[in-house]
Amino acid sequence: MRGSHITKITLFIQVFLLSILVGCAGVKVSFVKSSDYMQQRRGDILSTGQLSTYTGAALQVFGVDKKKCLDNGAMCRDILTNTIGVHSENRFSSLAELWLEEAKKLDKQPLEDKRIEDLVNAYLETARYSYAYLFMTRRTPEKRSLEDRQTQVRDYYNFAVQQILTTLFEYYRQKPPTALDDGQHDIHLRFGEWNITIRNEDIRFAGKRIMPEELIPASSLSFAGLRNQYRRDGLGAELVAVTSKRVVNMQSVEEPFSETPFPAITAVISFPGSTPQEILKTHDVTITSYDPYGRESIELAETEVPIAANFTSGYGLWLARSGFAAQSLLTLIGKGDVLETPRVYLMQPYNPDRHIVIMLHGLASSPEAWINLANEVLGDETLRQNFQIWQIYYPTNAPIAFNHYEIYKAITQTLKNFDPDGKARATQKILLVGHSMGGVLSRLMVSSSGDRLWNAFLKQYPLEGGRLERVKKEIGPYMNFEPLPQVSRAIFIAAPHQGTPVAEIALVRWIAKFIKMPFSMLGRFKEVAQLLVDPSSANPVSLTRSFNSIDNLSSRDPFIQLSSTLPISSQVHYHSIIGNNTPKLSLADSSDGVVPYKSSHLDGADSELVVASGHSVQETPGAIIEIRRIMHLHLKEPESGIDKK
Repeated sequence: MRGSHITKITLFIQVFLLSILVGCAGVKVSFVKSSDYMQQRRGDILSTGQLSTYTGAALQVFGVDKKKCLDNGAMCRDILTNTIGVHSENRFSSLAELWLEEAKKLDKQPLEDKRIEDLVNAYLETARYSYAYLFMTRRTPEKRSLEDRQTQVRDYYNFAVQQILTTLFEYYRQKPPTALDDGQHDIHLRFGEWNITIRNEDIRFAGKRIMPEELIPASSLSFAGLRNQYRRDGLGAELVAVTSKRVVNMQSVEEPFSETPFPAITAVISFPGSTPQEILKTHDVTITSYDPYGRESIELAETEVPIAANFTSGYGLWLARSGFAAQSLLTLIGKGDVLETPRVYLMQPYNPDRHIVIMLHGLASSPEAWINLANEVLGDETLRQNFQIWQIYYPTNAPIAFNHYEIYKAITQTLKNFDPDGKARATQKILLVGHSMGGVLSRLMVSSSGDRLWNAFLKQYPLEGGRLERVKKEIGPYMNFEPLPQVSRAIFIAAPHQGTPVAEIALVRWIAKFIKMPFSMLGRFKEVAQLLVDPSSANPVSLTRSFNSIDNLSSRDPFIQLSSTLPISSQVHYHSIIGNNTPKLSLADSSDGVVPYKSSHLDGADSELVVASGHSVQETPGAIIEIRRIMHLHLKEPESGIDKK
């Protein structure tokens, strides 16, 4: 009995000891939801406000819970910096995140309490350790390309660069630093312990500015009215530079063009040194700004890396601040800032190697008519690399003949400014895209008048002698013209080539009475009208009414009827896109609600697409896809052009 009791005690002790041992070595398992899985794998200080599992794992090596770092970040950074036992990739990436945590904490402080030097230092340290992780560890970025951690660290770097540059810009905007005259206009700053060089590699600001008025992170912008926002992943901070408070210059100036007042910028930071030790020791840093339209990649630390880019932000900001929607209507009736002559707006800095697309809007409209088409072109990688967009803003209250002459002149002067010798690829194969009245103007741009318009004018106003010579000098340029030689393709969208009967509706005729031309233009026509007056006649002559822009679009207007018969250059390929919102009618009798099919149709067009749409067909996905197709086709055309004969 006693032996049995001892045996039971011994067995109990063995089971107890075994349970202790098993308890020490046991692992429990539970299932993780997919949402929790994503947060565990990809959540970090930027996305969730909490340190990532990667940084938590690095700290656990030293027995430190990552939650302690929220209150004592300096301790955690010191442990990772000065204690061995962690792989360099884990060390550098974790320190980048810990420094970013510190920077975000400092950034939340009230403005009056914010220590700018400490804030910039924290972001610079974030960028430094991110840079060391990306370029100074054994594995190259290509070998880590599919890893979540590299994406996180790249984002730490990009965000830090964005914050450094915008913080410095705001700090110095009231007292701009002096640029060193070293040929590159570098700006050198001593900021705390850091020697900072700011370099503009290939950004050209509009006008003669060397510094923008504002510097806006592209990530902070959201646009209503744009279907998509297009960007490119890569290294660097995506920014928009604001170079002008006046977005749209309505008045006559020496130059008929304006380069984009909101150029896109991609900024990167680099540190001197070829080893991790050198990178982590230096307090020299260079911030370089690049044109993301002109560059897809750069060499950094002997590594070719793609640079980030945002292709929508600058264009969207230009439209948002332009006030086009209201001004285009006010201009029609002579109110607000009166637009007297056409303006050419470059949507991005001029590039001599990219074909030019010129877009002309319609009556009572503006460049906003192209809001989604232009954005979709920028979103197509092939088109973006081969085209640059120019948009014309012109006074739609002016007669078609006047606008044609002035737009032709503005385009010619702009081309001459950027390509004086006329040899650049950009100016060899221009593509015209015109909507509505802009389509009529585009057709005139590629047509030859011969003597048809002038002879018709003389038939109505028989002149001779000195009066004939003076009238010919004044209005001859509006009546005699040849195709714009640089254009090799045109797209006419909902264009009333033979006018529209809508212009004859009583309500439209009544509205036409309120259309007013600028005083300078009105004065010019009055002078011509006086020349046409027969001294022996008691009947005055007025050109201002008969040349009204709405009257010009009437299917009964002599000018529109005659101009529709002018021959289009044999050197030009042309295409038609036509809206149809009358599906129950035959194609020949159909209309987009404003322009009949018969008026938009052109014999000899390379292609014609009819889209189920109203008059604003240029905004429909079907039309945009067709325009992109034609632009891709345009790229295949020989550089020297092609004769259709």
